[in-house]
Amino acid sequence: MHRKQIRLNAFDMNCVGHIQHGLWTHPRDRSASYNTLGYWQNLARIAERGLFDGIFLADIVGVYDVYKDSAAPSIIDAVQIPVNDPLLLVPAMAAVTRHVGFGVTCNLTYEQPYLLARRMSTLDHLTNGRIGWNIVTGYLDSAARGMGRAAQPDHDDRYDVADEYLELAYKLWEGSWEDDAVLRDKDNRVYARPEKIHRIRHHGRHYQLDAIHLSEPSPQRTPVLYQAGASTRGRRFAATHAECIFVNAANKPLVTSIVADIRAQAAAQGRDPADILMFAGRTVVVGRTHAEAEAKFRDYQAHASAEGGLAHFSSSIGVDLSRYELDEPIRHDKNNANNSALEAITSRSKEPWTVRRIINEMGLGGRQKPFVGSAEEVADDMIAWVEETGIDGFNLSRTVTPECLEDFVELVVPILQERGVYKRDYAEGTLREKLFGPGRARLAASHPAARQRRQGRDQAVAGVLADAVT
Repeated sequence: MHRKQIRLNAFDMNCVGHIQHGLWTHPRDRSASYNTLGYWQNLARIAERGLFDGIFLADIVGVYDVYKDSAAPSIIDAVQIPVNDPLLLVPAMAAVTRHVGFGVTCNLTYEQPYLLARRMSTLDHLTNGRIGWNIVTGYLDSAARGMGRAAQPDHDDRYDVADEYLELAYKLWEGSWEDDAVLRDKDNRVYARPEKIHRIRHHGRHYQLDAIHLSEPSPQRTPVLYQAGASTRGRRFAATHAECIFVNAANKPLVTSIVADIRAQAAAQGRDPADILMFAGRTVVVGRTHAEAEAKFRDYQAHASAEGGLAHFSSSIGVDLSRYELDEPIRHDKNNANNSALEAITSRSKEPWTVRRIINEMGLGGRQKPFVGSAEEVADDMIAWVEETGIDGFNLSRTVTPECLEDFVELVVPILQERGVYKRDYAEGTLREKLFGPGRARLAASHPAARQRRQGRDQAVAGVLADAVT
């Protein structure tokens, strides 16, 4: 019987402390070398050796300064500060690998579509079609202040802006250059045919543009689209646009409901639910035996920072947790931060959450307790989650790096392969083809981006650029 193949991303960030806070202090951890190319190239080689589908690079614009009304706790514990640009890592990692994909986070609230479209096309060219974009709208007021604004836009309004942003990006990627626009004809001295290149005229509520896309068509044109919105509005956005969706929840029933809801919404919009892959966030501490894994966990735990975890989580949910007593239930006060994270511990939780419960759940300074077990136990757990919730795979966040990824590749991957739920080699092609099958370099025909394509319709005007006016 054919079993569903598990997908895997290495979940990381161009910083010292990502999800599991305080572990940079462990004597074997190398995350303080995050600002060197060798560090990231080594990570890419390990991920490709383990046949990972991708390296997903998170990002944040701003600093976590809600906890204790100060950035100091985050700075002391290196809670995603300092943090460098994730996009600049991709060419260096692509140069030493051939297959592994790269999902990079870029905040559209502070990036103009015209320039972001070129940046993503450039990366798609340089990686030979291995780039994906994690679409985020941000949730930190500190980021807004850094960009000259008093505060960030309203949560749901940010998604309205994002819908228009994506519409414009699709026009640039899919509709500006026709497939046969580029000739590279040296004999006749014609690199590209102007009549096959179209000016995009967009007059929207939030964006105005009158220009052609600056990059010639890349292998995928539109990058693989990642999204992590789990709020009500975020799910609707994800169902419309995303191909890979990240969910974080503490239990299987909640994940199952989120997965089913998003796929149902996608189907209602005319998309094939099979064109959406769902990834659950996961942290793993694995050993050759259960006892070895528990000993490793205790060793790691001695270096974890609950204070760093609270600083991170406070900004994520927009609530200063230092103002709560240890056993005081956390209230749902809607704000413009990460609504889905706040809902998960308030309105969507059957039992009240307190600061004490959050600290107990952290385990290693992150918002979710890691799974600790032997390689066989880890494999069993992952297979159960896929079979029982409908997810397709996992985003594996780091603990002590790089040994956590090395341990997983050495110990868990062979067991998943033996059980027939993990590939033994990469398929050829772009990242999208590796995820969805051969011949799928471009977005599916049912995706809204496909409406911007020009196959089968000639809108050219001889000798000049044609216009696409909206």
